[in-house]
Amino acid sequence: MCCYRPGEASRLIHRPHRHRKHKGTGRDSFSWSDYRGLAVRAHIQLGAPGVLIRDNLNVHQAAGMREYAPAHGWLTIVQLPSYAPDLNPPVEGIRSLLRRGPLANTAFIDDEHLDRTLRRGLRPFQLRPDLIDGCLVGTGLTLTHHPTTIR
Repeated sequence: MCCYRPGEASRLIHRPHRHRKHKGTGRDSFSWSDYRGLAVRAHIQLGAPGVLIRDNLNVHQAAGMREYAPAHGWLTIVQLPSYAPDLNPPVEGIRSLLRRGPLANTAFIDDEHLDRTLRRGLRPFQLRPDLIDGCLVGTGLTLTHHPTTIR
């Protein structure tokens, strides 16, 4: 999650999550409550209200997420148009940099190896907010309306 706040360094907040799918139950991907947990973590770390800009992934639009935001005044949700990768470069840019960097041509031996490599790959974004800012510049958008934007 890329977090932008005018006058402050941009941040990348991430929570790699290992899914333990059991036969016939569980999910292969994040659930709406996992995304909610990430938004809550960002709110706690940033100490400010936020605007969550999301794409049309089905779990982003789940009933639980739709009900959660209005019940919590610190969170505003903005929905991107149906297909708008040009408006989502923070996410796309970070994925691209990761694929060309530490995740490129890597055969992971186990979950821990993937987790370590992913965390090591994301660390430069946390240390260099200009990388996160560079991803936002690709949209042509600027931060002006809200004190915190969570993407």
